Amino acid sequence: MTALNSEDSPVYLKLRATISAAILRGDFRAGDQLPSVRALAAEHGANPLTVAKAYQSFQDDGYVEVRRGVGMFVLPGAAEKLKLAERDLFLKTSWPRIRSHIDLLGLDVADLLERERA
Repeated sequence: MTALNSEDSPVYLKLRATISAAILRGDFRAGDQLPSVRALAAEHGANPLTVAKAYQSFQDDGYVEVRRGVGMFVLPGAAEKLKLAERDLFLKTSWPRIRSHIDLLGLDVADLLERERA
């Protein structure tokens, strides 16, 4: 599992984050086929083994299933499960760092939220 925007992550985790974001946005819904390993590797300039590792992690976590000879498909409930997992990860890892940085800079969270709405 990885936070969605981890720039210093290994390539397979960056690919996983890209696919996670696509599932969360609804680009890939339950029953949809994910791009083939070769297609995703070519699109991102990655090694197919690296893409396979990212896909394997989705299969291990129960977000997708492999249909032999056909491809990889998003399972029902995957987006909801993925959203809960990403929220939990954000709150445990990203948010404490962000909050600490906000405090260090003397920023006010309410002002930041209001600024975002403007």
